Amino acid sequence: MKQHDDYAVVGVGFGPSNLSLAVALDEHNKAGGNHLSATFVERQPAFGWHRNMLLPSAKMQVSFLKDLATFRNPTSRHSFVSYLHEAGRLAQFVNNQDFFPTRQEFHDYLEWAGSHFADRVRYNAEVTAFRLPPRRRGGPADTVQVEVRDKGEGGGARLLSGRNVVVSTGLVPKMPPGIDRDERVWHSSEFLGRFRTVDPVTVRRVAVVGGGQSAAEIVRYVYDELPHAEVSAVLPSYGYAIADDTPFANQIFDADAVDDYYHGSDRARDAFWRYHRNTNYGVADTDTIKDLYQRVYADEVAGNTRLSFRNLSRIDAVKQIGDEVRATVFSARSGETYELDVDVLIFATGYDPMDPADFLGDLAEHCLRDDSGRLRVGRDYRVLTSPEVTAGIYLQGGTEHTHGLASSLLSNIAIRSGEIVDSIAARRPVVQRSAA
Repeated sequence: MKQHDDYAVVGVGFGPSNLSLAVALDEHNKAGGNHLSATFVERQPAFGWHRNMLLPSAKMQVSFLKDLATFRNPTSRHSFVSYLHEAGRLAQFVNNQDFFPTRQEFHDYLEWAGSHFADRVRYNAEVTAFRLPPRRRGGPADTVQVEVRDKGEGGGARLLSGRNVVVSTGLVPKMPPGIDRDERVWHSSEFLGRFRTVDPVTVRRVAVVGGGQSAAEIVRYVYDELPHAEVSAVLPSYGYAIADDTPFANQIFDADAVDDYYHGSDRARDAFWRYHRNTNYGVADTDTIKDLYQRVYADEVAGNTRLSFRNLSRIDAVKQIGDEVRATVFSARSGETYELDVDVLIFATGYDPMDPADFLGDLAEHCLRDDSGRLRVGRDYRVLTSPEVTAGIYLQGGTEHTHGLASSLLSNIAIRSGEIVDSIAARRPVVQRSAA
């Protein structure tokens, strides 16, 4: 196994969060700060962010200004505005008078920004282990060894050494208990890839489970793309709930709100979730809800109803019946259970946060926990560790219990990445570099 040079930062995962970190590190170094070298490891063969939900009509739910850098550095060359300028579309975008680009365009922006750091990312590679180096004279471990395996043909293993690791491995698709994915039962995270593999002619009945934005977008897309198909929306609520995107509610995604949450009492933190969960979780935006209702109404007028809503319902079981999927549906309205046969069943049932402790492997025993068994995390997103470890372990995600609702969202990534870089830089002794 080849030992590589020491890095100030080893980033695990290269989605938007660690891409924003790469931007912040680059701008820190160019500003003349204590130089911080970095490398990133990404399992995907190329940059990609929710590719299977890049539906043509899907739009971002956050302003384009909440990009990789603008809230931290409005003059950044890696901003969405810089991307538009380089693409020659800045004037057209402004003329469109819309704060919310399509998800496809924002993904194109992220790819554009990611291309600036291609030399610092090991794509198609995965981390197989974290461990501490042998300690000399019983002193604390100030680096972390990261074992990486290249997934390509003929790929081998290598060892990276970092004074800090920043873990950003994203979220885990959530399915109902006892239900597994297969060629006819999908999670929204794999939707477009799966949809493109089936013969549309053979898909005449589709059910979509979930009441959030992804579920509503998939219902609309399938309804439009398969004009011959019957589409059933299985909703846990009576109807789609609207996302609260009003100005005062949106303040919970401001950087100041992270301070209020982190330093708040248990009662204050509970209030954040109780009163403002509907800003993002299990809700859909107004335009998507109206689009669906208009389709339902048009069907009513035409007397050709093919979009139905099974409200206050859940899927309890799924089994294959020949080429069909038979779902057992419980209706809270009637208190009864019935069977629904479809050609494709799609679960837009959200995601679970990653469990950083499981991912950290041997490092986890050195990470401190609170009374509920959760990792203790500093305001700078650094996991608190025992005295045996002085290397920095930072989390981008998995910090909802300490940093609040925006921990897994795009809203605060620019500020968060800057705070992590500032923390790393402050903890590293200044190295004097001789003049050339």
